Amino acid sequence: MKELYCLAFLSLALVTSYAQSAPQVHIANGILEGELDSGDIRIFRGIPFAQPPVGDLRWKEPQPVKNWKGVRKALRFAPRPMQTAQFKDMLFRSGKYSEDCLYLNVWAPNTSTDKKHPVLVYFYGGGLYAGDASEVRYDGASMARKGIVVVTVNYRLGIFGFFAHPRLTDESSHHSSGNYGYLDQQAALRWVQINIGAFGGDTARVTIAGQSAGSMSVSVQMASPLSKGLFNGAIGESGSIVGATPPITLNMAEQMGARFTNALNTSFDALREEPAEQLMEEAARSGFHFSTIIDGYFLPQSPREIFTTGRQAGVPLLAGWNATEVSWNDIIGDNEPTVPNYFSALLKIYGSSAEEAAKNYPATNRDEVLRSATDLATERFLGYSTWKWIDLHARTGGRPVYRYLYAQQQPPWADAKTPARTPPFPIAPHSAEIAYALGNLTLYNIYAWTADDYRTSEIMQGFFVNFIRTGDPNGQGLPAWSAYQPGTPNVMIIDRNAHQEPAKNSNRFLFLDSFYYK
Repeated sequence: MKELYCLAFLSLALVTSYAQSAPQVHIANGILEGELDSGDIRIFRGIPFAQPPVGDLRWKEPQPVKNWKGVRKALRFAPRPMQTAQFKDMLFRSGKYSEDCLYLNVWAPNTSTDKKHPVLVYFYGGGLYAGDASEVRYDGASMARKGIVVVTVNYRLGIFGFFAHPRLTDESSHHSSGNYGYLDQQAALRWVQINIGAFGGDTARVTIAGQSAGSMSVSVQMASPLSKGLFNGAIGESGSIVGATPPITLNMAEQMGARFTNALNTSFDALREEPAEQLMEEAARSGFHFSTIIDGYFLPQSPREIFTTGRQAGVPLLAGWNATEVSWNDIIGDNEPTVPNYFSALLKIYGSSAEEAAKNYPATNRDEVLRSATDLATERFLGYSTWKWIDLHARTGGRPVYRYLYAQQQPPWADAKTPARTPPFPIAPHSAEIAYALGNLTLYNIYAWTADDYRTSEIMQGFFVNFIRTGDPNGQGLPAWSAYQPGTPNVMIIDRNAHQEPAKNSNRFLFLDSFYYK
């Protein structure tokens, strides 16, 4: 009898242990089984949110997932979208790329689903032609430990995500084509509204966020009437769709698609049937760039016009950019950073407006050339577009807007053999803030992090967590951050000594605005 009791107890212990290591949720399409991370976070990877966009579904709107029977394992990251480029700072955890890529991942606190947590849906960067939801910097465990349900989303890229063609427009019931990558994001947001409650998420507190192309995606989703009501807050890190490179019209995109097809000396039908890898390589070699389209459906008008007239989603916005998004070389090229070379570059870029550019970005010596050329390169690249988004939404959106400038000095590479030179000003390059904001410095171990870096991460993640919870970044232990006012703008400087100050050099953005939109 004693032996039977011990055996029964052992069996119960094994079942309990397995149950703890294999959490299950029942969503609309069936049962998912994930895993526990240290007992306090439930992780579900590779969840389909749309049918594979292959075969007849290539260049189609994402279609609803088909139900499955039994328990579907959600333990591994799904394939990343088709792409030829990978930036050196991207550390993917997916095993391969595939046209079958429409999957998302969920990190959730291991609590009763009766308690509803705010939700963060994060869109990756990569210029709309690279990126993956498995990236180490986007890992959701740190945020989940602070009570946030985190979702990272794959979406189609490049020619697979943004190809338009007259045939595709004719096939569409909406008489549109292109923007499939954005429609993927939107499908994921609809999936969240239907299913995130099963993970303990609160559908009334969904914040969308992203960096670079992901930030641009956030602004696009705010502009699209199809996405209204699918989220309640927005975070943008470096970039928007209302900047110096606005989207093209459907007619222009169709012509580009037709020219691409003709350049390959093939037919549309043959192009649609090409193996995905062959199509990807042909598109990469072609020099064609497929991106955002005013398609009359997902984007009925110019996003700038939508934001100017206040027809965007009326949600709180937290947005900003990094102090040195790109280098001074983007202005001067390979020339020495001398005053004559700098002014020669301004003349080449701005022509008759070069003198005004020099007034806004002055330089009388080498150090000033380095600073002004870096500022100009940064603001031309992403600073201006983010500023314009912030300014327009503050004027017309009807909800609070919070502006930041990320300025933490980037540390040297972890395997650097020689100490990094101290720059004349802090170097906070493009994408440097991601791991700080999401609390992932420990996971993203390619840099030699210091106590200052962890302090900056604590501050920035704290702002993000508070904003995701309430639509306001303010909270205990953080510097006070007041909402942006167009007439007297302020900015939160995010570094180890984070503080708010009046925004400087607003004249620069007015100059860029007048140059791009005369």
